[in-house]
Amino acid sequence: MRIIVISDTHSEVLPQALIEDIKKSDLVIHVGDFCDIDVFKKLKTLKDIRAVYGNMDGLDLRGILPRKAVFKCEDVTIGLFHGEGGPDRLFEKVKEAFEKEKVDLVIFGHSHEVLNEVVDGIRYFNPGSPTDTVRAPFRSYGVLDVKGRNLKASIIKIK
Repeated sequence: MRIIVISDTHSEVLPQALIEDIKKSDLVIHVGDFCDIDVFKKLKTLKDIRAVYGNMDGLDLRGILPRKAVFKCEDVTIGLFHGEGGPDRLFEKVKEAFEKEKVDLVIFGHSHEVLNEVVDGIRYFNPGSPTDTVRAPFRSYGVLDVKGRNLKASIIKIK
């Protein structure tokens, strides 16, 4: 299964390269800060989507999306959480959000900075932002390839 992972789109127009990659995928994951329900609706027309809301999302999105989610993809258990607070405590807050659950992969956003790292047997994955050109060093999104228990996680830089 091929999954496109995005976060922190902040009501901006999604890059065409990302749209084309979504069309070739099996699933889209968005870990919050859509900032506009229309972005969520557009993604739903392109592909099945799993999502959580972020700190910048309004009541319209909070009414239909959870703050945190856990689901199974093939034999991999995935946790979704936007993140919160300042950059110095973000990773700790993300870890704390899943400390009582058995997950193989935690996907989060909030910082607009990529992360693809295994800590204590759990992969932590932040795809960055496909639209931010101010706070992030580059625009990006993630790709997950899942087959059984095998997981390959990649960051794609948008040119």
